[in-house]
Amino acid sequence: MKKIGFVDYYISEWHANNYPSWMAGCEELGSEYKIAYAWAELDVSPVDGVSTAEWCEKNGAEKCETIEELCEKSDVIVILAPSDPDKHLGYAEKVLKYGKRTYIDKTFAPDLATAERIFAIAKEYGTPFFSTSALRYATELDEFPACDAVTISGGGETAEEYIVHQIEMLVKKIGIGAVAVKADKMADQTIFSVEYADDRKGMMIYGPSMPFAAYMMAKGASPKYKAAKSSYFKLLAADILRFFEEGTTSFDIAQTLEVMKIRDGALKAEKAIGERIEL
Repeated sequence: MKKIGFVDYYISEWHANNYPSWMAGCEELGSEYKIAYAWAELDVSPVDGVSTAEWCEKNGAEKCETIEELCEKSDVIVILAPSDPDKHLGYAEKVLKYGKRTYIDKTFAPDLATAERIFAIAKEYGTPFFSTSALRYATELDEFPACDAVTISGGGETAEEYIVHQIEMLVKKIGIGAVAVKADKMADQTIFSVEYADDRKGMMIYGPSMPFAAYMMAKGASPKYKAAKSSYFKLLAADILRFFEEGTTSFDIAQTLEVMKIRDGALKAEKAIGERIEL
């Protein structure tokens, strides 16, 4: 059985608490991989007070005292800290030099410049890696393969943490090449217009309680509205294990930098309503 190591800021958080069952439940590879090791910068989770040792006992894993110990023992590695992307560069600097296949949780990095530094580290050591929002795996997006224009809705506590989900969906459907972002306000909603040099159109509507959904349009076809209700987290877990097994990504990871580029612009635009922010 191949051994997965979890690196986290604090290990008892929603993603780390759910990945074990999602991965174990994968039909093709769930029985071939085990979450065997965990290391967390904070020993006690500020979310629920659970310590790393307690989390490991519950999940049948071994607590590591250092990232280095975890990297040496693990076959493949997951960098978590989903709510703390500012931690990802420091963890990546230590993890990626081992050359072991690595998944880095969303949000990939706090900004595009940091994202580019992580890419450079992976290239230096020849380490296969990828990162994505789970919303990329919403099967509803696949029901309309070619799009010229997309409107994505979604919510969460803050745009800073949750807008990545909408951007991931947007980039999956419409591709790379965004050149500018502008934001407008309507009550508690922020409407982001994403501009392209060609005739593609992108829009994202963020509201704290809005469901994730996509309104997809293509020339010569009727538009489709699809709410994201599929088991996208389980599909993400399955693709992580497939990546660990095969070493190839299911999409062009250049899209990850596009996501970060648009996110940079969207967060700037949110603070400068009505201004066109060049990317």
